Amino acid sequence: MLTISNNVELADWEIEITAIRSQGAGGQNVNKVSSAIHLRFDIKRSTLPDFYKERLLKISDHRITKDGVIVIKAQQFRTQEKNREDALQRLKEFIQAAAVQQKARRETKPTKGSKRRRMDKKTQRGSTKVLRGKVDH
Repeated sequence: MLTISNNVELADWEIEITAIRSQGAGGQNVNKVSSAIHLRFDIKRSTLPDFYKERLLKISDHRITKDGVIVIKAQQFRTQEKNREDALQRLKEFIQAAAVQQKARRETKPTKGSKRRRMDKKTQRGSTKVLRGKVDH
C-alpha cells in the first residue's frame, strides 16, 4: 500500500515491480545479482481519482508511455530493497507533483517610472562614453 495523500492510496496490485540487472561496471557479483528495480504503474487502470489521472496523462514526460504507463527504473543503490523503496518514493513524488496547481501567470507592464529610470540610465551611460572619447564616428 502506497499512500499518496490523506485520502488517496495505491494498492499493491496496481504497482508492478520487477527486479532486473543493473547497468554499468561492476565486480564479480554484477552478472549474478538483480539489484535494480523496474517499476510500472498503469494510470488508466489505477484506482486514482479522475483528477490525478487527467493531470498525469497530460504531462509530457519520458517516463510515461503512449499507453499511459509510468515506468521508473531505480538502480542507484546496491541492494534491491533500497532500490525498491527509491522507486516507490519517486512514483509517489511524481504523482504528488502532478496534483499541484500551477499559479497562472499574468502579464504585467512596466510602470512609467521604471521606463523613465531605464532610459535615464541608458542616457547616462551614453554620455559618459562621449566624455571619455570612446564613441566611434
